[in-house]
Amino acid sequence: MIKGLHHNAYRCRDSEETRKFYEDFLGLPLVHVLKIEQTMTGRKTGGPGVLHSFFQLDDGSSLAFFEAPDMPFEFKEQHDFDLHIALEVEPDVLEAMFERGKREGREVRGVSDHRFIRSIYFRDPNGYVIELAARVPGHESAMDPKKSRAREMLNDWQAGKKQSAAA
Repeated sequence: MIKGLHHNAYRCRDSEETRKFYEDFLGLPLVHVLKIEQTMTGRKTGGPGVLHSFFQLDDGSSLAFFEAPDMPFEFKEQHDFDLHIALEVEPDVLEAMFERGKREGREVRGVSDHRFIRSIYFRDPNGYVIELAARVPGHESAMDPKKSRAREMLNDWQAGKKQSAAA
């Protein structure tokens, strides 16, 4: 039924500043831009319209952004637990991007060992947390629900919340 992810879309403050991060720094090519002045359902977008930009990943999916100057939006620093975008890279790319980020004076955190991936974290110009993640040996087992006990762990979590609420 669902074949895969086509794109995730987020708001951005400035399309060019966003392009510099995603294309120039991360290496995701800008593959499509759509200017929207009226939605397909007939809603006007106001002002200069809305710009919808797509940056493509190697698997053909995209990260997309809407710049909507006349539509208020609260950009805020996100905590990793609130929202982050995790992009898979090879281990050597992870190390190179970590060094490049430091060299360019970017905020970069990590390297974090999550036992099934190793990760580093940046902030894009909009405040979104961008994780670069590289698989490590054992990744396949960790992501196999028959081996990872994922459903059992979720059930235990839910039961623990109920016990805490009842106490």
